[in-house]
Amino acid sequence: MSAHHPTADQASGPFGDRLAISLWDFSWYTRAGPGEPFEDLDRAFAEAVERGFNTVRICAMPFLLFSGRVPDPDAVHIRGLGADFGQRTRWYDVRGGYRLDGLRRLTDLFEAAARHDCRVIVSSWEYQQSPCFADTDGWHRALATVPGPERAEAMAAALAALLDHLTAHGLADRVAYVEVHNEVDNCALVPADPSTPRAEGESRYARLHGPLSRALDLLRTRHPHIPASYSIAETDPLDLADLPEQAQVAHFHFYVYGVLGALYRAVGLGHGSEPAPDAAAWPTPELAAMLRPDAPAFADHRPDDAWQLAATGIPRELFYVHDWVDPDRWDLWLYEHYLPHRAAMRQTLDLWIDAVAGLARRRGVPAVLGEGVLGYTPRLARFEEDPVGKDLAEYVVDRCLAAGFHGTVLTSNAAPHHPTWRTDAAWMRRVNARITGAAAGAEVHDRQGEVRR
Repeated sequence: MSAHHPTADQASGPFGDRLAISLWDFSWYTRAGPGEPFEDLDRAFAEAVERGFNTVRICAMPFLLFSGRVPDPDAVHIRGLGADFGQRTRWYDVRGGYRLDGLRRLTDLFEAAARHDCRVIVSSWEYQQSPCFADTDGWHRALATVPGPERAEAMAAALAALLDHLTAHGLADRVAYVEVHNEVDNCALVPADPSTPRAEGESRYARLHGPLSRALDLLRTRHPHIPASYSIAETDPLDLADLPEQAQVAHFHFYVYGVLGALYRAVGLGHGSEPAPDAAAWPTPELAAMLRPDAPAFADHRPDDAWQLAATGIPRELFYVHDWVDPDRWDLWLYEHYLPHRAAMRQTLDLWIDAVAGLARRRGVPAVLGEGVLGYTPRLARFEEDPVGKDLAEYVVDRCLAAGFHGTVLTSNAAPHHPTWRTDAAWMRRVNARITGAAAGAEVHDRQGEVRR
């Protein structure tokens, strides 16, 4: 594995120390019941710091709490999607059963971040997943009723009001930067017009330019001292120049897929902007051979309410695969097929890293890897957490640091609501230390056995 260790001087940037990021997404309020990973925010932050993280990235519920468009925002109860539905799918293993006092919880999170000297990347997943965990569809319907061309500005206005709230409570200094929304190229914040297909040669980012430019102008006018940006899910190096130039952070996600993409095709799934392949029958033979013996028929695996599926943007087929595949068989397929993909996966990551670093240099802004690195795997699968996946994650971290990135995640799965939080704490600490410049101290700490490998 790689071993690039930045010096203390190298481990800082235009916004202060490098960001070692743990992706808390919406789980910090959907997995907050008794005995769950985020029941105690102080404990979650203490564990993050012990693992070397100094930043968390969250859905801050800006539309729910500050848009004024959701009826009774303080009356939301958190619930799962069904008895079995989503329970072995990452991010969806939600039990719920409690009322969410969102404004109180948001304030509590920032107060805990201050106590533990952590920073927060403020984002929203509301046009992707967040509302599907509510007990009614009011939040989801309120989002949908905003006309497409107005959504980015409506979200920016809600985020500005959220920053007003943090400022009034003396907590705005905890904000690393704010994103208009998570993955603006792959969500309903700036919906594509189905009646107007993308013209040949048109940039994949072209439709984002006007709405995001207006949203960023609003945020920069209301809160000029807090950096504002957006996150990009799929990196197209040839089109980067078409992204709105007002962004003050080049925030991208690198999900390389590669061998995982080959497995998705084999089991009949698409990912990102890649559609599912045509299949003569589904489940495909490859998927049928991987399913647990207690898997129900696909037709019988549904959420409690149809609107919950609409609120996720995740197809029911993916839930079926992730919920019912045998994780050992899934991982074995990846190991057996990995080698022919290895070089191409690294070349793709090199291309993305260098392209984003170049964009950041040209625009005079920091680059951040906010999510990565392999792709969406079943919750109990271990390919990304075991040696091959760790090697790939470290490769990306070190390449990002060498290219001058200001922050990075290890993987999207390095967070309290994923199994790796308990099994790989020492690895997180060692690699995060390379990001923050504390590498020597972390190695001594591990050698002394204070954190066991």
